[in-house]
Amino acid sequence: MFKKLPRLPLPACVCACFLLLAQSCKEKKQETSSGGYKTLVVSLGRCVMEKEYSVTLKGVQSVEVRPQVSGTITEIRVGEGERVRRGEVMFVIDQAPYRAALQTAEAAVASAVAAEANARLTLKSKEQLHAEGVVSDFDVAQARNDLASAEAARDEAKAALASARNDLSYTEVKSPVDGVTGMMPYRVGALVSSSVEEPLTVVSDNSRVYAYFSVTEAEMQRLIADHGSLERAMSTLPKVGLRMSDGTEYDGQGTVDAISGNVDSETGSVTLRATFANPSTLLRNGGSGTLVVPFERDSAIVIPQEATYEIQDKKFVYRVVDGKAKSTEVAVEPLNDGKDYVVTAGLKAGDVIVAEGAGLLSNGVQITAKN
Repeated sequence: MFKKLPRLPLPACVCACFLLLAQSCKEKKQETSSGGYKTLVVSLGRCVMEKEYSVTLKGVQSVEVRPQVSGTITEIRVGEGERVRRGEVMFVIDQAPYRAALQTAEAAVASAVAAEANARLTLKSKEQLHAEGVVSDFDVAQARNDLASAEAARDEAKAALASARNDLSYTEVKSPVDGVTGMMPYRVGALVSSSVEEPLTVVSDNSRVYAYFSVTEAEMQRLIADHGSLERAMSTLPKVGLRMSDGTEYDGQGTVDAISGNVDSETGSVTLRATFANPSTLLRNGGSGTLVVPFERDSAIVIPQEATYEIQDKKFVYRVVDGKAKSTEVAVEPLNDGKDYVVTAGLKAGDVIVAEGAGLLSNGVQITAKN
């Protein structure tokens, strides 16, 4: 008879070996089953994509208001953030010294006019006496010179009077445009001059707002190449939307109406401008947001950007032909949403392409589609 021995527990090291072997097999099985490539059957359809650009908002006019004369502020007639009309008085600078200067200038003009009249009478008298042989030619010439000097003094006094009047008018600082005032760093009693570092305020006309954004030089060149000129490219751009800084959509569309003729040498970008009507003044000068440019195509081929690779600024995809990868050059729309491309040439409906990892493939690689 055989004696039944009790079952002994396996040593810990043996258990660990079994576990590692099981895990290794499991991982090997997963790796084997994940082979193949994700493919895509190309088809035609309507597509709507959006391209987003960060924008800086500027009022159609934004003017710094600075004093043109020196003095202390005696009145502030408008508040911060208040709507003002062009020509409306906003600040008053102490007028007393400028009124005195105006009176002095008026007196100087009166004196100069009287001196001119006397010089004219003297000349007339000398000319009569010269005709009678009483005075010499020199006396007549001297009288003429005195009259010319008096006329010059009169003109100088009148110019000083005009300057004094202007200086007095400048003590009333008026709004240069219709708009909304900004913050006001100065208060009544502050001494100001034309050389102050900060303006008295900034008046912004926000009835329309400009949204400035940038595109790369390469994008701009592709637009020009596709449409033949900068003007034609701009006319083909669709109406654009605006997402404000809090994430809400602005109720209104804008138009791209200006493109800079220069390329920023530091960033390699080109600045464009979109204009939005702003009847509710919801948009403010100095604000920010996101410009949303929509792209709509009725019969378009759309492929993911990860299905492409690039060589010398040309884009390629791998078509699946007879079960093998075949490199094919494609042309795409210059503007895109950063995720997909709209293909304009190189593919047709029914073509099968490798949908991802194109940069890791090469011609002739056997393609097994993923389930």
